[in-house]
Amino acid sequence: MAERLLKHALMAEKEPLNQLEILSAGVAAGNGYPASSNSVAALNKVGIDLNDHLTTQVTEALLNKANYIFGMTRGHIESARYMMDEQDNDRIFLMREFIEGVENLEITDPFGRGFADYENARDSMVEAIPSLIQFLIIKFPKES
Repeated sequence: MAERLLKHALMAEKEPLNQLEILSAGVAAGNGYPASSNSVAALNKVGIDLNDHLTTQVTEALLNKANYIFGMTRGHIESARYMMDEQDNDRIFLMREFIEGVENLEITDPFGRGFADYENARDSMVEAIPSLIQFLIIKFPKES
């Protein structure tokens, strides 16, 4: 859901943001499986189609290719750091880390839970996107 929501938001931005490659991968995901029906339904409710999405398992190579990594939970972040053997915070963040004044920076992973949990996760991601875009504007400034 996060990948598709961020891609959707970035399409409304100017270059270079609307040209960024956004990928998602799961710590416990397999490769090539369709998105869960709850993920598809949660995004359909906000007008975003997820039917063509296939899961990707996170790998060290995928992480090393990324300019920035945004995780839903601290556990996701720690798994990424472990896989990369990277302890610095230059590229790895929680999705909600840039929202000012919020207490809960984690997004509960809804996998295996009910539809309401997927909606809550989606809404937490949507809330994070404006601050992610502001972060990306700073990191990928428009060329003059």
